Amino acid sequence: MYSSKPSVVYGFHGMDKTAGLSILLQNEEFKHSNNLYDWLGGGIYFWENNYERAIQYAEEDKKRKHSKIKTPFVLGAVLELGRCFDLLDQKNIDFLKFSYDELIISLEKDKKEIPVNSAFGKNDFDFKRRELDCAVIRHAHELAKNEGRTFDSVRAAFLEGEPLYEGAKFHEKNHIQIAVINPNCIKGIFIPRKIAY
Repeated sequence: MYSSKPSVVYGFHGMDKTAGLSILLQNEEFKHSNNLYDWLGGGIYFWENNYERAIQYAEEDKKRKHSKIKTPFVLGAVLELGRCFDLLDQKNIDFLKFSYDELIISLEKDKKEIPVNSAFGKNDFDFKRRELDCAVIRHAHELAKNEGRTFDSVRAAFLEGEPLYEGAKFHEKNHIQIAVINPNCIKGIFIPRKIAY
């Protein structure tokens, strides 16, 4: 009853400049990520109201061995989240926990391996290979679908990076991330302006 997010948010997507301009000119669409390690499940990923984290991501990704990013770039998007599986709302947190419990029962019954969150490499302390989280989110979508419900987007807080100071629960790359499932939630795209002082 209260899962619809009526307001719009700005989302920022870090990517290669050539690809970004092609999307801006409507020659291409945003690519729907569907990896088994995508922590919010399948969707088009955006940083909510966080241009700085999006460009930081694009610059970091460029340094990876098989990166497609040659020139780091950010596209902005006006997003209407619609029926949002918002993991900052308690009812959805409770439903995700229920989905986890149901997934484990199902996997154990079928004698299937339980996915695990893990690191991509030795320096990945944030466990960015989120196969367990992805499986639980996907299972939550299936359970909701069985009840006649669907979600247009998924939204969650992500604690990332080193603590800002000793004992801190604030980390250097904390952000809110959105996975847009229904591309009709993307109401417009733009090149972000620089702040004029």
